[in-house]
Amino acid sequence: MQDLATRLSSLVRPRLLARAARIGADEYSRARDLKRLLGASAPHQQGAILMRLLDIESAQEVARRARNPGYSIIRHVDILIALAAESRLYLASRATTQKAVPQ
Repeated sequence: MQDLATRLSSLVRPRLLARAARIGADEYSRARDLKRLLGASAPHQQGAILMRLLDIESAQEVARRARNPGYSIIRHVDILIALAAESRLYLASRATTQKAVPQ
């Protein structure tokens, strides 16, 4: 099983989806968007949030590739936006933690 940072860095999606996610991540609001995307039972820990978003995004990607008629590009982009924003927070907090720990 891959660790979270590896899973995030290995995520490859079409350029248009990735670009939309990067642009949308600037307007992301955790308080507003997580409840809408994950429901009332949204986890509070950053790692758990990212894992849940990665699982949902993976299902969206499978539906996109299968050309599933129930696939929603809007939902997929929303999930990718949340993933981009949350991963920025996660990676920044990891970098801060690693700097604070003397080696």
